[in-house]
Amino acid sequence: MAEAFLTARDSFSCPICLDLLKDPVTIPCGHNFCLDCIEDCWDEDDQRGVYSCPQCRHSFTPRPVLNKNNLIAEMVEKIKTMKFQAPPGSPADSPAGSLAGSGDVECDVCSGTKLRAVKSCLVCLASYCEAHIQPHYESPAFKKHKLVEASMNLQDKICSLHDKLLEVFCRTDQKCICLLCSLDEHSGHKTVSAAAEKTEKQRQLGQNREDCKRIIQQKEKDVRELTQVMEDLMRSAQAAVEDSEKIFTELIESIERRRSEVKELIRAQEKTELSQAEDLLKKLEQEIADLRRRDAELEQLSHSEDHIHFLQDYLSLPALPGVTKFYNINTKPQFSIEFVKKLVSEMEQLNWFSKLEIVKISKVHTIRAAEPKTRKEFMK
Repeated sequence: MAEAFLTARDSFSCPICLDLLKDPVTIPCGHNFCLDCIEDCWDEDDQRGVYSCPQCRHSFTPRPVLNKNNLIAEMVEKIKTMKFQAPPGSPADSPAGSLAGSGDVECDVCSGTKLRAVKSCLVCLASYCEAHIQPHYESPAFKKHKLVEASMNLQDKICSLHDKLLEVFCRTDQKCICLLCSLDEHSGHKTVSAAAEKTEKQRQLGQNREDCKRIIQQKEKDVRELTQVMEDLMRSAQAAVEDSEKIFTELIESIERRRSEVKELIRAQEKTELSQAEDLLKKLEQEIADLRRRDAELEQLSHSEDHIHFLQDYLSLPALPGVTKFYNINTKPQFSIEFVKKLVSEMEQLNWFSKLEIVKISKVHTIRAAEPKTRKEFMK
């Protein structure tokens, strides 16, 4: 059954990409290819004007017109639905053997087309499909072999110095070692089993997740507070604009130009304040997103059954950022329009007052402080 399945698959594989035919076409010499594969191949022959078969090298002029071979396409679809069934004796709950796809671990024993590996042996340093793992289940010779979920990085679990399994953790040097290492260059160091160290690191990982969640909650609170500050800024700015509009409409024609200037400067100040707040809001949201992604990675790592993989990944984790306040915004900014009220009763000083106050507002907008880095700086 397995031989027939693999033979059928090979018969309908593209000679260029070596995968099952996709949109199969048959060229004049009789060979079959994926439409995209042969098109890409012939595109490179456009300058010569002579097109050849990548398999038999037969040449064609002009470029043949390609049409999908529906019969072969139907056969390919049937092959895709086929499954290679594992032989009797496999665990009842194991899935049927299937072809190794992208990202799957391939069986090291399968020749030709590889099936998906279901287990890896830390003693043999090999991965096996359902069929080829059976001797490990059935033969007493493999009874003491350590089986784990299929893994691509088996060599990472082997000591590069002694070619032995990494099953000890040196707390002195903070690294995974083999038993011979513990008796040699790590002699006298504080060592424990990888399983024991994983248990300890698992506990620390749980604390890291709690810290991460706490930081997320704090930053979410900062976002809510900053959003409220932004709303207050907009309301305050809008109120200032409305007040200035009401006052300036009562003034004589000679101060119309001043009214427009004040309105423009208030808007400019609003824009400046909101720009800072929006920049900080984006920064906080990005940090929260980064922390959520970090938490997801920590959660995934916490479920790892592979001690060595867990310890190696855990030791490479960067430290969590601390909780800091990044903003300090005046929730009730002053948009000065007091001079406008004075102008109503003191018309004789109109020009002097208007010029003086406009200069004050201009300084707020043009003399902008350095970009705030902390909450304290932002509140200034």
